[in-house]
Amino acid sequence: MKIKKVLVSQPKPSSDKSPYYDIAEKYGVEIDFRPFIKVESLSAKEFRQQKVSILDHTAVVFTSRHAIDHFFTLCTELRVTIPETMKYFCTSEQIALYIQKYVQYRKRKVFFGATGKFNDLLPSIVKHNSEKYFVPMSDVHTDEIKNALDAKKIQHTEAVMYRTVSNDFTADEKFDYDMLLFFSPAGINSLMKNFPGFEQNDIAIGCFGPATAKAVKDAGLRLDLEAPTVETPSMTAALDKFIGERNKD
Repeated sequence: MKIKKVLVSQPKPSSDKSPYYDIAEKYGVEIDFRPFIKVESLSAKEFRQQKVSILDHTAVVFTSRHAIDHFFTLCTELRVTIPETMKYFCTSEQIALYIQKYVQYRKRKVFFGATGKFNDLLPSIVKHNSEKYFVPMSDVHTDEIKNALDAKKIQHTEAVMYRTVSNDFTADEKFDYDMLLFFSPAGINSLMKNFPGFEQNDIAIGCFGPATAKAVKDAGLRLDLEAPTVETPSMTAALDKFIGERNKD
């Protein structure tokens, strides 16, 4: 079946130059953007139950802009004033620059890795091994950071500050797509929660990353497109190739 209408389970791109728009024009398909999940802060009461004091720490590790937003949101709610001496260690320069939304950016107290991977940030943390690190986490996380810091004997505390929840569909929202694109296992969980009787039939499902691919299969669904690959390193490249092949006369 030809692809005429695609649902991308992410927020609408902020730029008109997104490759998704090029694909829509190239093949004459309709592409909608509608997140299946959303991220929300824990309440101050929920955070206090972890019995963690932010001000006992001298540095914060940020792995995403979500972590920055919810860290400062909760600090405001908890009436915690972050001292100007606090240092910030970020997994990428993009995340580091985002801190300017909340505090004055000073190079001597903001550090970042080159690739976005935590292992590339670790040498900077080891260089400042006398700091006490606070790591804001999502409710869904691995022990990668904890294990890496433990291995280097770095003083640190992890605490959950935000969580991923289903972004529920309303009764009047149409769901008439030929293809669905997912980027996290939580998105698949939200699909099954919103549509408990979901039957895939001819609907194509694409995903990004091995964890999401596993979630698709675990849900008993058919996976039609998986990225990244050597040939298609991005979701848009994979989608372009897939629609081109599927919609051939």
